Amino acid sequence: MGRGYGAHELLEATLDAGSFRSWDGPPLDVAPDPGYAAELARARERSGCDEAVVTGEGLLRGRRVAVVACEFDFLAGSIGVAAAERLTSAVERATAERLPLLAAPASGGTRMQEGTVAFLTMVKISAAVAAHKAAGLPFLVYLRHPTTGGVLASWGSQGHVTVAEPGALIGFLGPRVYEQLYDRPFPEGVQSAENLHRRGLVDAVLGVDDLPGTADRTLNVLLARAGALPEEPAVPEEPTAEVPAWESITRSRRPDRPGVRELLRRAAGDVVPLKGTGEGEADPGLLLALARFGGAPCVLLGQDRSRQTSDHPLGPAALREARRGMRIAEELDLPLVTVIDTPGAALSREAEEQGLAGQISRCLAELVTLRAPTLAVLMGQGTGGGALALVPADRVVGAQHAWLSPLPPEGASAIVHRTTDRAPELAERQGVSTARLRANGIVDRIVAERPDAADEPAAFCARMGAALRHELAALLRADPDRRLACRHARYRRLGLPG
Repeated sequence: MGRGYGAHELLEATLDAGSFRSWDGPPLDVAPDPGYAAELARARERSGCDEAVVTGEGLLRGRRVAVVACEFDFLAGSIGVAAAERLTSAVERATAERLPLLAAPASGGTRMQEGTVAFLTMVKISAAVAAHKAAGLPFLVYLRHPTTGGVLASWGSQGHVTVAEPGALIGFLGPRVYEQLYDRPFPEGVQSAENLHRRGLVDAVLGVDDLPGTADRTLNVLLARAGALPEEPAVPEEPTAEVPAWESITRSRRPDRPGVRELLRRAAGDVVPLKGTGEGEADPGLLLALARFGGAPCVLLGQDRSRQTSDHPLGPAALREARRGMRIAEELDLPLVTVIDTPGAALSREAEEQGLAGQISRCLAELVTLRAPTLAVLMGQGTGGGALALVPADRVVGAQHAWLSPLPPEGASAIVHRTTDRAPELAERQGVSTARLRANGIVDRIVAERPDAADEPAAFCARMGAALRHELAALLRADPDRRLACRHARYRRLGLPG
């Protein structure tokens, strides 16, 4: 939304021309006292709306969607009992009619004139949104200027995907209230959309012109269904020569080796980057995106080799973001693709105090029990807990020179032999290469490199993309209960003879 757009203007700019149809009936009578009644009358005259919320449906690039939007000119977009009832009814109708829901709050929060009852209506709005998501339906949020208070702390923060208006003030406590309470101004810039994006709290900052295209790409992924997928041709696996593990490790460490970003750029469609993918401070080392490989949709978690350095290895914040991706996949029954390419998890005081081990543990537990289809991709380096957290899946695809190890071979050699000089020998003994991983039932398919991915990035990404299309299509057509049982059996048998 551009700054200054009202609710109806926003809907006209976002939906297909002439397609909006209102769901709003007369607002609930809250029996206002004379003073409040006069405020409501002035708000209606000023805004041209009968309440602070507009609801309805329309077409977005030809797709039917439900919409709810706040009108800030109506008592600062505040939510009272009537607005909450209108909102809740619209969410429930969207759920009953199985429509994706687009929400565009712009609000100062709870309507002070109605007090505690209005404050607690945030519970029923949140419950309706939770039920909508539990029904496997998308909920997309566009935070407009300003969005504060209980609105942000309830339904404004529940989106599967959340984007914000450029320059919007977004925060729990309004700066004017803070200044009155504490007799000093709120720190400048903290509550801006751009700062929240840098911190990984919103997925993108978008003007109104970019909204329809982004929403359309997002829904292309979130609403894709297995029954509508075209048949994917079989992708025969090329024979690959087994090479010494140390040779693969050396090749995987080339700085020009393609990673998850290049894979998405060259092999995926309808890519919608989510949190942790900007160039600021948010979650270095992890990319979270929605994407499609061929017709198959997925939520993709990618360990990003271009962002991982000795200063910013994979840490607890990145793994919390990974768990968010798992939740989206679970709620919308979308396949989850994890791309493993990490020199290891963070080793620092901060990582320990922020619960790195607990985050690895939760990732493991949630991933291995996820009802949605799962596909792991060993893209390059696969070291330690950072790799372990994302590897258990229904199917595992490995690049020819990818590898998986509890520690970098140099570290393992230091533990076993008290020197790093025997790292190549120990890597071979540990069976870290994809060829050995396949022999041990850990990898299902190997994608060839000629001689390694860095020498042919476009061709390698095309081969990997073809393998992912084939694997995802097969997973989407599999019986869910049988698929989950096979996943559990796969890891239960790991390491046993025969």
